[in-house]
Amino acid sequence: MVKKMGNALQEFIAQETSAGIVLFCAAVAAMIAVNSALNPYYLAFLDIPVAVQFGGLEIAKPLSLWINDGLMAIFFFLVGLEVKRELLEGQLSSLEQASLPAIAAVGGMALPAAVFVYFNWNTAENINGWAIPAATDIAFALGVLALLGKHAPVSLKILLLAIAIIDDIGAIIIIALFYTAEVSGFSLLLAGAGTVLLFAMNRMGVVRTAPYILVGIFLWICVLKSGVHATLAGVIAALAIPLNAKDGSSPLKHLEHFLHPWTAFLVLPIFAFANAGVSLDGLQIADLLAPLALGIAAGLVIGKQLGVFGFMFLATKIGLVKRPAGVSWLQLYGLACLTGIGFTMSLFIGNLAFVDPDQIETVKLGVISGSLISGVLGYCLLRYSPSSDEAKATQPA
Repeated sequence: MVKKMGNALQEFIAQETSAGIVLFCAAVAAMIAVNSALNPYYLAFLDIPVAVQFGGLEIAKPLSLWINDGLMAIFFFLVGLEVKRELLEGQLSSLEQASLPAIAAVGGMALPAAVFVYFNWNTAENINGWAIPAATDIAFALGVLALLGKHAPVSLKILLLAIAIIDDIGAIIIIALFYTAEVSGFSLLLAGAGTVLLFAMNRMGVVRTAPYILVGIFLWICVLKSGVHATLAGVIAALAIPLNAKDGSSPLKHLEHFLHPWTAFLVLPIFAFANAGVSLDGLQIADLLAPLALGIAAGLVIGKQLGVFGFMFLATKIGLVKRPAGVSWLQLYGLACLTGIGFTMSLFIGNLAFVDPDQIETVKLGVISGSLISGVLGYCLLRYSPSSDEAKATQPA
């Protein structure tokens, strides 16, 4: 059983690291498209009207919103599956295992938000973006660790993965509580009925995934029409999927295994291509120093480092948790830097926080610059830092 879990974890990390490379290529492609003769075609592609209608029910959106509301619901569904599995039998299934990443994740969400607010306190129109630098992009972060090879111990990768999962839980809660538009009571009531049906099927022992997916689609439509962000339907549906069946199979793990490559290599790259394009035309240093961009970049670079590393250091010194074996403090600091790679979730929250195109462009600038600095800094620290054991070996007797 332990060996199977170890192999599953290695496969997960391997896919995430490869996905980070694909995600990077998609972001670069978006930058090229926006800053070349392809710009009008790129914008026209994202504005293609797409409509689905069943009788009196119609959902009509430009393609970019179908990507952000529809495709990303699949991503959140996968996140929900991963969270449930980790809580029940993975890295977060015991207090001892979950304590260090949980403390680090709390610091990694609180301090970036505080840094952002500090830079935007006198700019009221920007305050709604406080949660943008609080997120970590696991695919990019693990991609950087993959480039480090033996310089990044497995325990460091597992810790980063656990922090990112808890980070995702925090992001889901933040979106549900703070980024919800006007609520439609009737649609929310229908969504509630769909949620009850999903968990009732779980209690009744339904193990086939098709009924959950069908009800999940109904739930997505209801949540979309309710004013609450539709991607949260993916999380709710995922939490209802049974982890284990009586015949020994795992519907949840089967779905997770099936969806992971599709999400990593299709859904997220499409999202990156649709959202990472930043126009460099007329870009000046002053644009990077604007409160919105600076608050996001500083939150990712400074807030994440101080929050993740600072909370881990304090919790270790007062005896709440133990430092992972074979990992030095400098390596933990390098890991804290990597959590400042916010990309996917930061861009997603940015699209929820603002509707003004100029603000969204500034968000992209802050997210990309902050993530790039965090990634390079984390890589350099981990590449040239000794492990805990190596550091002890070099100390004089």
